[in-house]
Amino acid sequence: MSNQEYIRGGVLLARSLQEKGISQIFTLSGGFCNPALEGLAQCGISVINCPHEQIAGHLSDGYTRITRKPTVCLVGPEGFANAIPAMMEAWGERSPVIFITGSSTLKRQGSGGFKEINDVAIAAPLTKYSESVTDGERIPEFVDRAYKIAISGYPGPVHLSVPVDLMFASFDANAQRDERPFNRAPSSAARAWPRPQDLEEILELLLKSEKPMLIGGHGVWWSGAERKLEEVGLALRIPVYNIPYHQKLLSETSEVYMGLADVHQYPPSQMALAESDVVMMIGGRLDNQMNFGNPPLFPTTTQLICVNGSAEELDLNRAADKTLLSDPGAFLDALAQLKVEKRWNLGSGWFDAQRVRRGEWVEETLAAMHKENEGKSAVHPLQLALAVQNAMEPEDWLVIDGGNTHFWSEIAINIAGWGGQQLAGILHPGAFSMLGVGVSFALAAKLNHPTANTVVISGDGAFLSGGLGIEAAFQEKAPIVVVIDNNGGLTTISQQQERLFGHDRHVATDFRDIPFHTMCEGLGGYGELVEDPDEIVPAVRRALSSGLTACVNVRTRGVISPIVAAVTSRRDKASIE
Repeated sequence: MSNQEYIRGGVLLARSLQEKGISQIFTLSGGFCNPALEGLAQCGISVINCPHEQIAGHLSDGYTRITRKPTVCLVGPEGFANAIPAMMEAWGERSPVIFITGSSTLKRQGSGGFKEINDVAIAAPLTKYSESVTDGERIPEFVDRAYKIAISGYPGPVHLSVPVDLMFASFDANAQRDERPFNRAPSSAARAWPRPQDLEEILELLLKSEKPMLIGGHGVWWSGAERKLEEVGLALRIPVYNIPYHQKLLSETSEVYMGLADVHQYPPSQMALAESDVVMMIGGRLDNQMNFGNPPLFPTTTQLICVNGSAEELDLNRAADKTLLSDPGAFLDALAQLKVEKRWNLGSGWFDAQRVRRGEWVEETLAAMHKENEGKSAVHPLQLALAVQNAMEPEDWLVIDGGNTHFWSEIAINIAGWGGQQLAGILHPGAFSMLGVGVSFALAAKLNHPTANTVVISGDGAFLSGGLGIEAAFQEKAPIVVVIDNNGGLTTISQQQERLFGHDRHVATDFRDIPFHTMCEGLGGYGELVEDPDEIVPAVRRALSSGLTACVNVRTRGVISPIVAAVTSRRDKASIE
């Protein structure tokens, strides 16, 4: 009698994921995925069922951004279609999420099988790797390949399609054990070290500079080098900025952190760029947010240097004056050595000037808000964002979601940080500005930090886009607090309409007065309506102390943000053009 063990393809898939160290799966359970769910249960891997596949995708993305380890979003064929927005969001932030689709049968492929769609082709432009498993015994190989591609080089999402007949069919439990790689344990991603002569050329440019700047991007986070970024800034007295739409790299209270390299959300960065002689962008892209590396954002007199950890990422920065293929951590180590070797002689004057500018900007922005508030009762969105942070503690996580809500909250984060407000982490939409990620990201933060409070500041439109995910917070007994910036519509869009069309008629942007707080109460949570700005902090604290998933519904007024004002100005060319 043979001792050979046979298991379903779905179980083989689960075991292959377990070997890669996958500990968390997000899904909306479906029949196509049942064998995989059976295997995941056998392996003891946590599976969280979500009210919608897009929520499952955003949860996977948020979880991955926090842990910097791949997480899996498992969906059926029609669920795959629902998860595409989450795939796009992960692609924009280079988040190595593994999307797995239980798909139509392989043996009848192309014949109009039940729920048959070409998921592989659809996912291809939004992932680093999209393939269908063609042989059940090769499931471990496909998982190994997808995992390694997701974390290697410039990381990003991947997609595997597993036909349902392979899910249910039986295969040798030791499939491919006689083939390399014999060790299937997760391995670290390969890192690129700079060629010495290329590195020295960059260092010489920096040593000659008098007004250098550092701009940190995605690559710094995914390489785990954010602490080194701060240490270099402190040691060399170089001001550090963050690309917009990215997970924070440094605490806003850090001495070296100045703000976003965004001329609208943080105007002092424009002044610094205009005066700089060397700008080093580490792990970022010269995309629309960076004006593609062109003047006036980066003056012709400035040496623009891009340091990236993969050739793929470096190719996206062809506009730079100099490029360097290097892991961000390795490059920052080389910068730190300049001080150790006593090659660095720049004083603190340039650095101190940027600190002064940040302080002046804070004072001017707050003064403008107070002036705007004169004679008005409804809450200013900046006032709301500042008050919410005032109610939070250093170990708490803040998530922001929306259009104008996002922009004003980014400004508030810089202001509060200058005043000493510390937060454990901040999450927000990525480069595509996708609405509706907030609740999912907040739950991901809560699942990873169960003893910390997690608060979402969400626009009303953003909550309508993804707020259904709040049910998962109730289900998992992981309470989060959602603060709604309720201004009665898609204010970013309506403000653009007013400025572009020259009248106050709005087209398809206004909402009715939605009682978000009572919706939360109906689900079993805590709800509160706030109309007085002085009641925001007490209300948020009451929500946090309730121990329940909560909604604080704050009536605000639509105040045009600097970025919306810029993109609708006839004199200021918009980055979206």
